This record gives sequence, C-alpha cells and structure tokens, in this order.
Amino acid sequence: MNDSTELTTREPHTDLASREGARHAKQLTRVAPAVDIFEDTHGITLYADLPGVPREKLDVRVQDGSLSIEAEAVISTPPGLRLQHGEVRHPHFWRAFTLSPDFDVSRIDAQLNDGVLKLTIPRRDAAKPRRIEVRVG
Repeated sequence: MNDSTELTTREPHTDLASREGARHAKQLTRVAPAVDIFEDTHGITLYADLPGVPREKLDVRVQDGSLSIEAEAVISTPPGLRLQHGEVRHPHFWRAFTLSPDFDVSRIDAQLNDGVLKLTIPRRDAAKPRRIEVRVG
C-alpha cells in the first residue's frame, strides 16, 4: 500500500447499513469470542477472549438460566496515522450459554484483565459432590 491508497466507498443507496439501519449492520459484524471452560467440584471457570474491550463496553447478564456476554471493542487510530484497510471497524462480540440449575448465578465473579474475561460460576452447595459414609454391619 502507498499514500494514494483509499478505502472503497459505496453509494448511499447500495449501502446495507443505510438501507436496514445501524442496528442490523452491527448484528452482521458479530464475532463469537473464543472461550475456554474448565469445570471442577467447586464450579465452572470460563475464559473469553475479548481483545480491545474496555469494561464500560462489556455487558455480562444472567437471565432464566442463560448467560450472555456482549461487548464492543474500541480500536482507535493512533495520532498521525490513517486507516488504509479496515474489515471490522468496531468488532461486536456476543456469545450465550445455557447454565444448569446446579450453579449459583447469584455468586458469579467476573474479572476483565488484558482483554480476557474470567467468569467464576460456583456450584450450589446442594449440588456439590459429597462423600457418603458407608457403615459396616
């Protein structure tokens, strides 16, 4: 690329975003973040990759046994530079999971650090495995 390279622009009447609204255009650029999920006797730990997402653009919700993660990355252009090519200008992340009733959604812990969201979802005490004492005789 050189200094004369320009981004391609479309006529307003052919632009999908102008025809169907900005909300629909956002839905088209949804990205499902990569996740790693670990389970042990205490509960579940979920790690979601959300590069470029600040805390104020992150929304984690639990409703009716469904956990949803929605976020928007903020990618700014450094001063003195101009964008030569952009495929996804404002990535919008979205992912949803169904949670078992065995998990205590009122005690979910969420932490965002260096673009990685860590959710710790503990098991309900009644759902935790317990050892049964066996008597002889």
